Amino acid sequence: MNTKKMVRIAMIAAIYTALSLALAPFTYGNIQVRIAEALTLLPLIYQPSIWGVTLGCFLTNLIGAIMGFNPTGIIDSVIGTTATLLAALCTYKFRDRKVGNVPVLSILMPVIFNFFFIGAELGYLLFPDNILVGSLICGAEVAVGELISVIFGWFIIKLLSRTKLFES
Repeated sequence: MNTKKMVRIAMIAAIYTALSLALAPFTYGNIQVRIAEALTLLPLIYQPSIWGVTLGCFLTNLIGAIMGFNPTGIIDSVIGTTATLLAALCTYKFRDRKVGNVPVLSILMPVIFNFFFIGAELGYLLFPDNILVGSLICGAEVAVGELISVIFGWFIIKLLSRTKLFES
C-alpha cells in the first residue's frame, strides 16, 4: 500500500469520525441518522475506502463510548464496526449488480447489516426480557436512519465519481 492510499484511508476515517462526533445527538442510539454512514457507499468507487470507513466507525464508536455519547458503550466498537466492515465489503462486492444504472443491492448493504447487527445489539441492551421483539423494533428504527444516510450517500457518490479525487 502506498502513502497516497494510506492518507486517503486516514482522511476518510477522520471525516467519518469528525462528522459523527459533531452530530453526536443524531449518531447514537436506536433512533439515529448517522450522516457519516453516507460514506459507506464509497467502496462503489474506491475499494480502499472499506478500511477508512471501518476505521472511522471504530473510532466513532470508541470515542463516543469513552465520552458518554454512545449509550451502548464499548461493545458497539466491536459490533458496530463489524457491521460496517461487512457492509462495506458487500457494497464493493455487489457494485456491478445494478437495476438500471443503480447498484441497489450495494446501496442496501449498510441498511441490512445495521438492521441485524445494531438491532440485535440494541435489542439485547434495551429489551432484555424480549430480545427478539426488541431487536426487530430497534433494527427497524436503525434501518430507517441508515436508509436516509445511504440515499444521501448515493448522491454524494454520483458527484464524487465525476471527479479525479480517487484516481491513483
